[in-house]
Amino acid sequence: MFRFSDPYYLILLVAVILLGYRHFFLQHGRGATLRFSHLGIIKRAAKHGSLVIRQMLFVLKLLALIFIVLAFARPQSGVKGEEVITEGVDIVLVMDISGSMLAEDIKPNRLEAAKEVAAEFVKGRKNDRIGMVVFAGEAYTQCPLTLDYGVLLNFLENIHVGMIEDGTAIGMGLATGVNRLRNSKAKSKVIVLLTDGRNNRGQIDPTTAAQLAQALDVKIHAIGAGTTQGTAPYPVDDPFFGKRYVPIQVDIDEPMLRKVAQITGGKMFRATDRNRLKSIYKEIDEMEKTEIKVKEYTRYSELFHYFLIIGLGLLLTEAVLANTRFRKIP
Repeated sequence: MFRFSDPYYLILLVAVILLGYRHFFLQHGRGATLRFSHLGIIKRAAKHGSLVIRQMLFVLKLLALIFIVLAFARPQSGVKGEEVITEGVDIVLVMDISGSMLAEDIKPNRLEAAKEVAAEFVKGRKNDRIGMVVFAGEAYTQCPLTLDYGVLLNFLENIHVGMIEDGTAIGMGLATGVNRLRNSKAKSKVIVLLTDGRNNRGQIDPTTAAQLAQALDVKIHAIGAGTTQGTAPYPVDDPFFGKRYVPIQVDIDEPMLRKVAQITGGKMFRATDRNRLKSIYKEIDEMEKTEIKVKEYTRYSELFHYFLIIGLGLLLTEAVLANTRFRKIP
């Protein structure tokens, strides 16, 4: 993009054009005269190209004036750009890693399916800080809020059943997630809770944790992971028969999860298989979009010095030629 920052100086070009018109047209034939007794002397005078070139000295002056006027008008070259302004979302994944998460009603098992789908969710986000809390009998922060998704994904990959004493401390998991968001300045603060049981451990119950989240403007989306068939296959290592499966009772406290979500303005979901789990995370992804504003701007760089150098160079050339090769003798 090209522009003149002070275009009103371009009016001076009219004066330059008039000056050239006056020189070449109005004063043509008005030069000084010499009287000769006959024209033979003139006819015998050798025609020399320097007479034409002498006229070019005035052309150099005109060109110099044109470039100097253009320099005064401050020509500028612009490059368009964009500034992306984001109002990000801070998200904490609160994930159940109790023993029952090894049940295989969601393939390959509840925990591995949850890890894989959560990883896809993380990879699809941009400009959002994401952290992770894991819980079983207790809860702790596996990864603080970060924009380094590579680090978060490594932490996510390394979680497994047995890291924490067994149990299901949902309230403690939520409270730990809320604590992670306590000092957040983000426009939107969200907890995505995934569990397959009901609260049976910890000093804080889920409802109290939800009320704490509400007070800090934190939204909770709750996911209950497990089949609706009543029982789920659970792998057991038998020392005599090897790996075998035993049925375990599916015990997801849906009323509690629904209440937790409603208190904070979130939603409660039930994931009965891997595809449903993926669609839930996709729905949450759509609900919690980051607001992005694009501000366009143009950055200009000055070009006047190039025009000024050319103009002064032409003036200098004209002055040198006029006082050397094409010097007039009075």
